[in-house]
Amino acid sequence: MSTQFPKDFLWGGAVAANQLEGAYQEDGKGWSIQDVTPRGGWGPVTDVPTEDNMKLIGIDFYHHYKEDIKLFAEMGFKVFRTSIAWSRIFPKGDELEPNEKGLQFYDDLFDELHKYGIEPLVTLSHYETPLHLSREYDGWVNRKLVDFYERYATTVFKRYKNKVKYWLTFNEINSILEAPFMSGGISTPKDQLSEQDLYQAIHHELVASARAVKIGHQINPDFKIGCMVLSMPTYPLTPNPDDVIAAMEFDHRNMAFADIHARGQYPGYMKRFFKEEGITIHFEPGDAEDLQHTVDFISFSYYMSTCETADEAKKVKGEGNILGGVNNPHLEASEWGWQIDPQGLRYVLNTFYDRFQKPLFIVENGLGAVDELITNEKGEKTVEDDYRINYLNDHLVQVGEAIEDGVEVMGYTSWGCIDLVSASTAQLKKRYGYIYVDRHDDGSGTLERYRKKSFNWYKEVIATNGQSLKR
Repeated sequence: MSTQFPKDFLWGGAVAANQLEGAYQEDGKGWSIQDVTPRGGWGPVTDVPTEDNMKLIGIDFYHHYKEDIKLFAEMGFKVFRTSIAWSRIFPKGDELEPNEKGLQFYDDLFDELHKYGIEPLVTLSHYETPLHLSREYDGWVNRKLVDFYERYATTVFKRYKNKVKYWLTFNEINSILEAPFMSGGISTPKDQLSEQDLYQAIHHELVASARAVKIGHQINPDFKIGCMVLSMPTYPLTPNPDDVIAAMEFDHRNMAFADIHARGQYPGYMKRFFKEEGITIHFEPGDAEDLQHTVDFISFSYYMSTCETADEAKKVKGEGNILGGVNNPHLEASEWGWQIDPQGLRYVLNTFYDRFQKPLFIVENGLGAVDELITNEKGEKTVEDDYRINYLNDHLVQVGEAIEDGVEVMGYTSWGCIDLVSASTAQLKKRYGYIYVDRHDDGSGTLERYRKKSFNWYKEVIATNGQSLKR
């Protein structure tokens, strides 16, 4: 039986400004936290941007976006997820007036997308807090960032109210638990950051997100505004009830973010956690009311699942498990240790829909791999990336299964639809795209673009609305 994807299903791809735009100081842009992490979000932080930081140039999308969007249109994209670089709009983050040249760039970008009938899906904050806000205010630990973010969100909502319908407030907001600098702009080293300060920073982000939902709907009631979480379904390592409870409690840490976005209040299990850990979340007047401005849909990334156990002797963190957990002995892993579990995507779709009864949007999923550029029989440069095709096919089949289960899925934007710089490692050799970009970790390359084998495969998937997938 072949799955009938909805007729209006939003097929497309996803990127982040800091991983592909480059032009890190062009047209008035300020520095972001990404400009001082040359080894990726989990690596060391430098005082100033250094030449070995691949993100400073990225794939120079800032100057190549027209040709890249033409390629996306050739594949048949219905939607393109990108982010606005906050420091292009407010270079330091705390200014009163925005940078007009930064605003104009995104005007031009969205116009180019609409030229081909592609809807923008825009993330307001995708791991690119202005560096000044990190160093001067310690990022989201400081309550002042709520107001700075509100000013930024209001500015772009008003500017693009007739050009952008779909918005996300924060990228993978729950990743702040493991990456407080990259995710929350928090300059205090992770090993010195108290849980009190961490969860207060999270509260500030959640309030800011809810305020953005409220303001966005006031500016344009037709806006569809979602949250975005890193999904990592957690299985008990064994049927031992202790492992089942350990998996539930681990899952709660991440599920809380979607719970608050979708339900408008802190769940009971988080209140228990705060009580047992001695954490007191300070609510400013109006915070509780602001949180009740819930999102229109839930979006998420899905790359892997994980396991959890109560047995301390077995708690060996998997190499690629971003949020922790232990490896599943029944699954294989990618070159970067990310365990491959297509059925986990069906599982998480069902879990989220059963829990929230809101539309879901898969806004990141893909396989990072080392690709080899070759010249085929036709004399064309390409990549024979059957491994990527197989990965994506198997995950999309499971999306179809979830749709058959009755889950309301809005769309699917595979991650890194064009090769870009990895967020976690700042490498270019970790490639996700349907389009190969000739740039390498040593900075060499022509920046030429080449269609991989997966390019035409995805083009057919979109053209047939998923009917070409192999079960």
